[in-house]
Amino acid sequence: MPLARTAIIGGGYAGMAAAATLASHNLPVTVFESAKQLGGRARGVWHHDTRLDNGQHILLGCYRHTLALIELVGGSLEPDFRRLPLQLTLHNRFELKAPRLPAPLHLLFGFLLAKGLSYPARLRAARFMLAMRKTKFTLPHDISALELLQLHGQDDELVRLLWEPICISALNTPVHKASAQVLLNVLRDSLNGSRADSDMLLPRVDFSALFPDRAAEYVKSHGGKVLLSSSIEAIIAHDEQFELITAQGTHRFDRVICAASPSSTVRLFSKLPALESIAQQIEAIPYQPIYTVYLQYPSYVCLPHPMLGFDRCVSQWLFDRGQIADQRGLIAVVISAEGIHQDLTQEQLALKVMQELREQLGITETPLWHKVIAEKRATFSCGVNLSRPVHITPIANLLLAGDFTSGDYPATLEGAVMSGIRCANEILQHCNE
Repeated sequence: MPLARTAIIGGGYAGMAAAATLASHNLPVTVFESAKQLGGRARGVWHHDTRLDNGQHILLGCYRHTLALIELVGGSLEPDFRRLPLQLTLHNRFELKAPRLPAPLHLLFGFLLAKGLSYPARLRAARFMLAMRKTKFTLPHDISALELLQLHGQDDELVRLLWEPICISALNTPVHKASAQVLLNVLRDSLNGSRADSDMLLPRVDFSALFPDRAAEYVKSHGGKVLLSSSIEAIIAHDEQFELITAQGTHRFDRVICAASPSSTVRLFSKLPALESIAQQIEAIPYQPIYTVYLQYPSYVCLPHPMLGFDRCVSQWLFDRGQIADQRGLIAVVISAEGIHQDLTQEQLALKVMQELREQLGITETPLWHKVIAEKRATFSCGVNLSRPVHITPIANLLLAGDFTSGDYPATLEGAVMSGIRCANEILQHCNE
């Protein structure tokens, strides 16, 4: 009996995770990617002969599924990442560093020895984590992250300097809107596991090269195909097969995993009566932006740390690409979630960031060039009790993947990868029945 043919729509992290997982079980797949390159919202881009990312992302040591798949397709922790122990440094304002102690002592000592907060405030932060640990990081019902923090005595300064930067970084959602339960899921896996789980992994290569490009070669080596510039115009469901309509022609498959962007998924699902309600559910999901400002300074310019935060500035997180990826003088400035920066033009935003680097760090040099990348729908807004679609659809053998699908995690690379693996495992289970 011939192997069932599986199509994957979308070559981002979710789609390529599904593809690599199926390929590892010798199930050939065909990936359709509408763009000229793989990676989706985590992809490499070129500017001034310099390889950038469409957004500066970091991974955590607890991202086991993503790290395992990177290794599966030929990557490795060394030299792909610069690994740093958990540290949260807001320039001249706050510093938390987790010492190399067994968990959870590393975190408790990190809180108690943090600089920039009074001892009572540091003690309250440690007590909050201990209280969450006793509840197994589970709430009886979801509330906002800010409400949860206030219930546990985390004052305004503690929220601003510690919890809000963590919340914005992890959920890309303002703390007063963010889901407390999803934030607790992230804290549970990153701060409550082993010491290595809280490590920060800063990629030395761009995000297309890190996983999707390697996954494509892996899929091809296992009999699969990866088709770029191949947009799916429609899915036609028959009794036991699917027709995928492209500009290049029609393709027939036995199974389909839709791992396209939310907007593309809505377009495809809206044409199938059985999936209209899912399309409406996806369309109702709100989104948050991420702006990344790249500044190429002379090669001798560098930051005090590979990753550095600012307090009460438009600029939130700064990454020294020279220390991370040997791109000397290149600074990436990330501004997550909604804010006043959205009212600025890209040129005004770049000038504002340059001004803040001059005022905060004394960098008076003029950048050789700058590039602003605005992802206005970068991630879903991870609000309280957000309704997210599950991976199984009413149409047999048509599955849904993406970081916006139901799961414990917010819109992270790990969430995307886990959704792709979930769909692949669903197919593998049916193959073994």
